[in-house]
Amino acid sequence: MITTAVIVAVFVLAGFRIANEYERGVVFRLGRFQTIKGPGLYWIIPLIEWQKRLDIRTRTVTVERQETITKDSVTVKVDAVLWYRITDVSKAVIAVENYALAVHQIALTSLRNIIGQHLLDEVLKERNAINQALKDIVDATTEAWGIAVEMVEMKDVEIPEAMQRAMAREAEAVREKRARLIKAEAEQEASLKLSDGARQIAENPIALELRRMQMIAEVGAEQNTTTIVLMPSDFVNLAQEWSSVLRAKAGKSKD
Repeated sequence: MITTAVIVAVFVLAGFRIANEYERGVVFRLGRFQTIKGPGLYWIIPLIEWQKRLDIRTRTVTVERQETITKDSVTVKVDAVLWYRITDVSKAVIAVENYALAVHQIALTSLRNIIGQHLLDEVLKERNAINQALKDIVDATTEAWGIAVEMVEMKDVEIPEAMQRAMAREAEAVREKRARLIKAEAEQEASLKLSDGARQIAENPIALELRRMQMIAEVGAEQNTTTIVLMPSDFVNLAQEWSSVLRAKAGKSKD
């Protein structure tokens, strides 16, 4: 009796399992899928049932640098990082032999394929769009394995040195073009202002004299020993007439 009780106790105790909060146990009975257990303490039938325990936390996969060719025939080296997690542990065990290796390989091939579908400028400037497209491709494949891809990010894009020098020259040419356009726009605006000023002076000649007097004041403010000023004859005659009138008025006042 004691021996039987011990055997039963050992049999019962042998069936207890413990799964952490981030783990799930896929239980098989005589080779057929039975249920999913965990987290916490649970019991399976010894010798008849066995389990495969999986981690359902988010995992990180580093896609090593791949040498591939873009749509415009430029050889580049690209690496990426992929984050995924198991959403259905039964599929991750039954549908695929090694889900971790499978996810890595599908990410590897998808990265090469998607780079080949884009131009070099798109690879360099539209990374977010390419990352999203890569995520959709990998996620569509891994969904049948009970795996959800959370995010895919390209880490670095390495291009040949000759192409780097060509891109640097192109960027310099673009900056020079922009500088010339800005200078041309400034000259055009200045010419419009000068034309407008000349038109106003032509309509009102006294404005030219006022500008000349302002220029004389500006020149006189500087430390110059001699200042030569050219005055128009009309302005001189007008000044003489005003001087004669003032002298005549002064003579009358004395009388």
